[in-house]
Amino acid sequence: MELQSNPWTKLDDSLKYDNPWIQVNEHQVLNPAGNPGIYGVVHFKNLAIGVVPIDKEGYTWLVGQFRYPLNEYSWEIPEGGSPIDIDPQEGAHRELQEETGLMAENLIEIQRLHLSNSVSDELAILYVATGLTQGKAMPEETEQLRVKRIPFEEAYQEVCDGKITDAMSVAGILKAKLLLDSGKLKY
Repeated sequence: MELQSNPWTKLDDSLKYDNPWIQVNEHQVLNPAGNPGIYGVVHFKNLAIGVVPIDKEGYTWLVGQFRYPLNEYSWEIPEGGSPIDIDPQEGAHRELQEETGLMAENLIEIQRLHLSNSVSDELAILYVATGLTQGKAMPEETEQLRVKRIPFEEAYQEVCDGKITDAMSVAGILKAKLLLDSGKLKY
């Protein structure tokens, strides 16, 4: 497959918003038809990390929390941000332990994906964690979490039924299911 060249021309850009997690820029552009326009770009300062923990009995852990931008409660795989300049696996181990108290002997990268690539550059890296031992969860002050251990197949069904809608959770659970069904991943 031949790579396509960029049909957009950036004329100028200006910073509109900046905080420790994101930066928003407005670009003055010529669109692919050659007409002037604007394009807003959200730059993420961290990697998005998600972990599908699966124990030897075929159970996984989901984390429930209220998601402010959606104004609703969401059940998700353990996930969060990890500084770009550290090993993403280190961030995955930290997020898993922070949110669930779980420590993983094995961490396998299963997927990379861009979240909302029409407006942001956010990169997500998803892992499956196995060889689990339970420790103490240490959520951040911004997190009021509920954690539940359920059969992995039940989590997969919740994705299929549209009950789990978080993009990283959907992608991680579906990819883990494919790997389990193909025999490339074992409980």
